[in-house]
Amino acid sequence: MTFSRSDFPAGFQFGAATAAYQIEGHSFGKAGRTHWDTFAKGPGNVVRAEDGAIACDHYHRYAEDLDLLRNAGMDAYRFSTSWARVLPEGRGTPNAEGLDYYDRLVDAMLERGLKPFQTLYHWEMPSALADLGGWTNPDVAAWFADFTEIITNRIGDRVHAIATLNEPWCVAYLSHFLGHHAPGLKDIRSASRAMHHVMKAHGAAMTRLRDLGMKNCGIVLNFDHTEPVDDTAEALAATATTDAINNRWFIEAITKGAYPAEALAGFGPHMPENWENDMAEISQPIDWLGVNYYTRHKVSAAPADVWPHAVGHEGPGDKTQMGWEIYPDGLHGFLTRMARDYVDDMPIYVTENGMAWDDKVENGSVFDPVRESFITAHMNATRRAIADGANVQGFFYWSLLDNYEWAFGYEKRFGIVHVDFDTLKRTPKASYHLLKSALAR
Repeated sequence: MTFSRSDFPAGFQFGAATAAYQIEGHSFGKAGRTHWDTFAKGPGNVVRAEDGAIACDHYHRYAEDLDLLRNAGMDAYRFSTSWARVLPEGRGTPNAEGLDYYDRLVDAMLERGLKPFQTLYHWEMPSALADLGGWTNPDVAAWFADFTEIITNRIGDRVHAIATLNEPWCVAYLSHFLGHHAPGLKDIRSASRAMHHVMKAHGAAMTRLRDLGMKNCGIVLNFDHTEPVDDTAEALAATATTDAINNRWFIEAITKGAYPAEALAGFGPHMPENWENDMAEISQPIDWLGVNYYTRHKVSAAPADVWPHAVGHEGPGDKTQMGWEIYPDGLHGFLTRMARDYVDDMPIYVTENGMAWDDKVENGSVFDPVRESFITAHMNATRRAIADGANVQGFFYWSLLDNYEWAFGYEKRFGIVHVDFDTLKRTPKASYHLLKSALAR
């Protein structure tokens, strides 16, 4: 099957997404150090110890990159604003060059008819705040709210939508319990506090945004389709715990003002004192929900392992360069689940969906038929979710550009535009041209 713009409701927003540290070039414009700069220098943390110092040099090449969006017929651009670029020490005196850069960037989007969808935090904790414990420090909520106010006072009058945080599961659990991302901890006390403090920061930022009169504010959560490897009681219980950690913790904090019991069974003894007092601010209304979705895992029980006593396994389907199973039905499932169980008719956006492949430029072109098939299948899964009652109002492919893929360095290519990381030359892939054709008015 194929798809086209006309298959979606009027006003549906098509776009692509990026993140500041992954594309901008953090060595430019007097940006401050982040915990990714130092995490990358630790042994075995990042492929070839690569960091985001140059990345795609979007800092200087943003006009060319925004032209690619416009020329593809995109309606919107999801970008993030780096905390450490705006506040090099995380607090204190703002960096004038950083604020000026985001001024130029937003204006350039508007000049091209692109709606700016801003994300306040996409994983680049300023090193000066990491020194104070970062997401394990309860004061992080106030620090983040102050950053929110500073950047919103500068560009908030021109952005179309604001997300407080991108993928708090990655910010907290992947980074503080599994240790795969900065700061690279494997500690349940740190993880429990980060799991709560990241939501406390969301609540504080929402309060500050509302005080500033901002509307169209939400959050971006990542979801992983989770099912048991078999129908044994042990696998079902392990799956319920995994689903509570991966998929329910953050959305239920926001929509129900509570954390799921299956996750509190592990986190509860390590949570901050009087954490329950923060839930009212955390659960204040949002205007939209961002859904990031990539793959599914089958879960088996692992009673000999530490809590959560569960192991995730890749499904049997075709895999991407990341080794992730291609499973479009999972996207349909989460879009309809969010509408049914949590947000009712609230606008939902697919804020990230994409795949990595070992793309090569050959004769000036990049042939990526697997990605073309991936995009088509997930667009059609979104169409089915809309038909089944989910109020999905937009779809942002991840990513516009091949970029710095965190612990995988520059090895995994998610972009619809190929980037030569030696010359920084951009080459639109066949998948880019597929989207351009599908979105033609």
